[in-house]
Amino acid sequence: MVDFASGVLSDRQINAMVAGGQITAFAPVAEGQVQPASLDLRLGDRAYRVRASFLAGKAHSVADRLADFTMHEMDLSAGAVLEKGCVYVVPLQEALALPAGMTAAASAKSSIGRLDLLTRVITDHGVEFDRVPAGYHGPLFAEICPRSFSVVARQGQMLNQIIFRAGDTVMSDAELSALHAQTPIVSGQAVISDGLGFSVDLNPAEGDLVGYRAKPHTGVIDLARLAHYDPTQYWEELRTGDRRLILDPGAFYILVSREAITIPPNCAAEMAPYLAMVGEFRVHYAGFFDPGFGYSTEGSGSRGVLEVRCHEAPFVLEHGQVVGRLVYERMSEVPQQLYGIDIKSNYQGQGLKLSKHFKTP
Repeated sequence: MVDFASGVLSDRQINAMVAGGQITAFAPVAEGQVQPASLDLRLGDRAYRVRASFLAGKAHSVADRLADFTMHEMDLSAGAVLEKGCVYVVPLQEALALPAGMTAAASAKSSIGRLDLLTRVITDHGVEFDRVPAGYHGPLFAEICPRSFSVVARQGQMLNQIIFRAGDTVMSDAELSALHAQTPIVSGQAVISDGLGFSVDLNPAEGDLVGYRAKPHTGVIDLARLAHYDPTQYWEELRTGDRRLILDPGAFYILVSREAITIPPNCAAEMAPYLAMVGEFRVHYAGFFDPGFGYSTEGSGSRGVLEVRCHEAPFVLEHGQVVGRLVYERMSEVPQQLYGIDIKSNYQGQGLKLSKHFKTP
């Protein structure tokens, strides 16, 4: 029986859950699949094209819903194209048998979010996306909806990640303020209110490149190809000298935070959208930050890349405008490996950066 101290579980504890049967899989958990505070989830061999996005609901399994909504199924063993604007459900290779006091939460991996590939975990009898209730026993499924680019996906690829929470994990504003006083977690003045506020950088220290906007008509992106694609074929560079940017309805943007952020070894964090009242946009669909992100003895930090989608009306985004918040959580224990220090991490020390599928401009 798993019995861990309150907090987000570490890599060692996740491996203990695998060994104890609380996490099972069709194939053995692969090397590198367990991250400092999360587990990468692998696609199964089938994808189901469905009529619409759905949640199973308390009275149904995902299989029940697939029987109602499936249009056709696809074999992912050799790769298949998931078309822009369509919705797919893919059974994942991992399943859970959580103890009564443990919950789990999923998110798209960083590179997947930066492709505007909306991918969320759903469960049997689930009533929320990306949330697994305490004591859940059952399979996991990924709902995938390419928004900007059609993609080629294959069995075994890891688009989602999941963290495990024992008890209450969220740090209060008082705890966060004390942490910042001891080990600065953000450059400049810390805006702490229901987490750490962060703002958008539209006045770069060097040059005038402030972000990228996805082009509406592009080729397919093979998720297995890294540092392969010419970014100019998929993205429009955004340059501005007036410290503002008008967001177009329906468009997808890659921007960067003004602040450099640090996640100390005893913390994890989840990026959450700012209040809906501040504007017609959504920031950051890929939301987990592992212990060690931006962390070093020099305390330099790493800036957060912002995945921004504008909704119904054009909206003027100003330099320094607060657009999101980082919710810090206590770790159950310090991980054996830290992001960017002990493992190969693509986005440590990052600035404005596209996903790893694109060549460096």
